[in-house]
Amino acid sequence: MAKLIEYQTKEKAAEFVAERIAKSINQFNPTETRPYVLGLPTGSSPEPVYSKLIELYKAGKVSFKNVVTFNMDEYCGLPPTNDQSYFFFMHEKFFNHIDIKKENIHILNGLAEDYEKECEQYEQEIHKYAPFQIFMGGVGPNGHIAFNEAGSSRNSITRKVELQDTTIRANSRFFANSLEKVPKYALSVGISTVLDNSKEVIILVFGKAKHEILQKTLEAPISSTIPSTFLREQDNCLLVCDSDAASG
Repeated sequence: MAKLIEYQTKEKAAEFVAERIAKSINQFNPTETRPYVLGLPTGSSPEPVYSKLIELYKAGKVSFKNVVTFNMDEYCGLPPTNDQSYFFFMHEKFFNHIDIKKENIHILNGLAEDYEKECEQYEQEIHKYAPFQIFMGGVGPNGHIAFNEAGSSRNSITRKVELQDTTIRANSRFFANSLEKVPKYALSVGISTVLDNSKEVIILVFGKAKHEILQKTLEAPISSTIPSTFLREQDNCLLVCDSDAASG
């Protein structure tokens, strides 16, 4: 069941999510042999959450030493050194500022020689560590979760996907507003990968541009036409929005 929580600003919403993650880690009390497993997104929505988690870490309120992370997706063809790769983003915005062990970070390899094999191994690695205690994500303007575009089935798993025009347009702002520079393919966890392997899913929905898709996520018929509607089938899903997304 999806539950909606609204905050006045995205900063307040991010603070709530960061504190919820930190509390969950602390209550789990992870060890090296029993790590806490966390699913993570990239993009503008989670940035304030990562900033708050870094603050909490620096204040000694949470440690990531025994936390294992899996990222949702990665562009095909971008090296980790490219500042638009999700590998680069995650290290720049989060991992470089906390005490997580390098070997506990999992991000799909956008330069893999065999994408099918890379996705298969990633899915296997997730099943080795599952369940995620929390899987945090965002939602795209067309309802995509990770890069599960419209048409993605409920039982989809980690795979190579072709990005739709709406996604390429939305992400072109990170590529000097050039549609040509945005990769046309990505590797992404599937809808099943997230929903069937997570104890709790937290979806961040910020800004006026997300108002329409927030309404559809909550009210439209559940189908692969709008993949985010599948969130309503998850037992424990929180949609955390700001007032801009709530009222449009």
